[in-house]
Amino acid sequence: AVRAAGAIVDYLRYAYKGEHPRLAPLSAYAAAAYMTLDPQTRRNLELFAAGRWNTNDWSLLSALDDTATAMGARLLRRWLGQPLLEIAPLERRLDAVQFFYADAFRRSAAAAALAGIADLERIMSRIQTQAALPRDLLALRSSLDAARRLESVLVNADGDGSSDGNGNADGNSNSDSDGDTLGWLAARLKPAPAVEALIDDAIAAEPSGAVGEGGVIRPGFCPDLDRLRSLSRDARSFIAGLESRERERTGIRSLKVGYNQVFGYYIEVSRANLDAVPPDYQRRQTLTGAERFITPELKEYESQVLDARERLEELERTLYRQVCRQVADQGAAISRLAAAIARADVFAGLAAVAVRHGYVRPILNEGGAISIAGGRHPVVERVLDAGAYVPNDAAMDAQDAQIMLITGPNMAGKSTYIRQVALIVLLAQIGSFVPADHAQIGLVDRIFTRVGLQDDLATGQSTFMVEMVETAAILNQASHRSLLILDEIGRGTSTYDGLAIAHAVIEHLHNNPRLGCKTLFATHYHELTDLAATLPGVRNYRVAVSEADGRIAFLRRIVPGGADRSYGVHVANLAGMPPAVVNRARELLTELESGPGGAGAGRTPRRRLPDPTPSPQLAMPLFTPADDDLVDTLLEVDIGNLTPLEAINKLYQLQEQARLLQR
Repeated sequence: AVRAAGAIVDYLRYAYKGEHPRLAPLSAYAAAAYMTLDPQTRRNLELFAAGRWNTNDWSLLSALDDTATAMGARLLRRWLGQPLLEIAPLERRLDAVQFFYADAFRRSAAAAALAGIADLERIMSRIQTQAALPRDLLALRSSLDAARRLESVLVNADGDGSSDGNGNADGNSNSDSDGDTLGWLAARLKPAPAVEALIDDAIAAEPSGAVGEGGVIRPGFCPDLDRLRSLSRDARSFIAGLESRERERTGIRSLKVGYNQVFGYYIEVSRANLDAVPPDYQRRQTLTGAERFITPELKEYESQVLDARERLEELERTLYRQVCRQVADQGAAISRLAAAIARADVFAGLAAVAVRHGYVRPILNEGGAISIAGGRHPVVERVLDAGAYVPNDAAMDAQDAQIMLITGPNMAGKSTYIRQVALIVLLAQIGSFVPADHAQIGLVDRIFTRVGLQDDLATGQSTFMVEMVETAAILNQASHRSLLILDEIGRGTSTYDGLAIAHAVIEHLHNNPRLGCKTLFATHYHELTDLAATLPGVRNYRVAVSEADGRIAFLRRIVPGGADRSYGVHVANLAGMPPAVVNRARELLTELESGPGGAGAGRTPRRRLPDPTPSPQLAMPLFTPADDDLVDTLLEVDIGNLTPLEAINKLYQLQEQARLLQR
């Protein structure tokens, strides 16, 4: 670590030739403290992007993000990608969310304070690299004031403001986390009075112009700057009144006083009035229709103005850099303050989401059981109308209900259900309330997912190869504490191959002593339901379907038992398939199910599909022997040399011949 840090410092010395940025103290990062989420799991659970177009609108992050500051938004994203593996810091986060969840006044007061806080991390970065603008310093000043108001929300009259001793906002201490105070977090919200006082004294309330133009440093902060500012102002006032005085003295009404960066200040007189020019005017520049002059008095004031401007610019820039350096010296304290603000922002935002959408606090333990009552998908329920989402329960443990084998129709909600269980577990392990009526979560060390079809043409991998590679990685990396989400294993190959692979995967997950992990296995292979009779850890569940008067309704409820139909033809009809295709598919399905091993068994026999039934219209010959004249006429047509008009006429003739034949 020291060598790596030394390499970074050496690079910064090379890259920053001027002012070297100030570095925060090193801190250790222990990967073992966080859950590892592989790219497939992040994609399949749609943590940061959703849908086939990878939009952020319906991701889990967008559903949870009610933060008011950029710092809080970044922290929430980091937490989603790094769920915790220990109960103590998770309980501390949950206590903090509970603090805001329990009191609407606290949430509104915190939101009002957070709304006035700028991105302190970015501002301090610009200050430390001498790239900050005056408005950044003013934003820092107002943010420090808002942080003081936020501190008063976190600590009540009984709070002692104690921290956890090691300065870690997610530490193991549970003091001051009883729902009445967040003293451990408020202790990190210490104001920076020296910075506030410096900005108040040094920076104008409304800086005018850029640094160096005299309007950034507050009057009274530096007497030398005030004197130069006064001298420049007096000289400018003299020059501003010079035009009217000279017009009155010379009687030249068109006389003008101007400024040019090359020649400086001048008095411009048109050629028609050159006879009225006083003797003390000294020619400076000749134009096509005018002459420009200067007087000894104007020359003296010009020198004062330009000299004052140059010295004022240099002095104000110097003072501004000094102020930025003094603020940068407090960078460590302000960085700690920014981190505390970000945490408070995330806690308040998670509480607001929980209140708005009916989330509950999960009960965490180190056991292997997961029990969820009335669980919901945090994103899908937002898309549907209020109350339209159907909640579902889940009960899993490492002994009696290790594998939930879920069968049922397409589009009935299997994939949504298995993902919602994973998302509820993940939310619990970032310290968030969860969308359920009740949730008891045994912490998991990894969440693995194998969902959806995709290929990787660049590496020559087909969809089935990608599926097998991802499944192999899961089986090789999972442990007995992992949670597996497997959707349609084996569907990318032939029926019996896929069934055999899915069967073997379930047996391996159940019997391997290294695994035994909790698994939600969604499949269309109804034959797999027989495994529940031989493997004690497998439980069959299905998606309930209602059939009445030939109509099918998906109830979205997960109930015990196995399904024997997939209703794929019904889904094809819902998708808008042509009626001829849907009807033919029903005929073929009926014939397949009535074959050996098909009827009543819900199995797909290995047999050749029946030959297509020819359409009645196509079974008849297009022409009869009586139509020879029409055929001869058609064969004589030179299609390649026909003009569009000739083609229309020829088609009309053929149509008339056909009508005569019908008669």
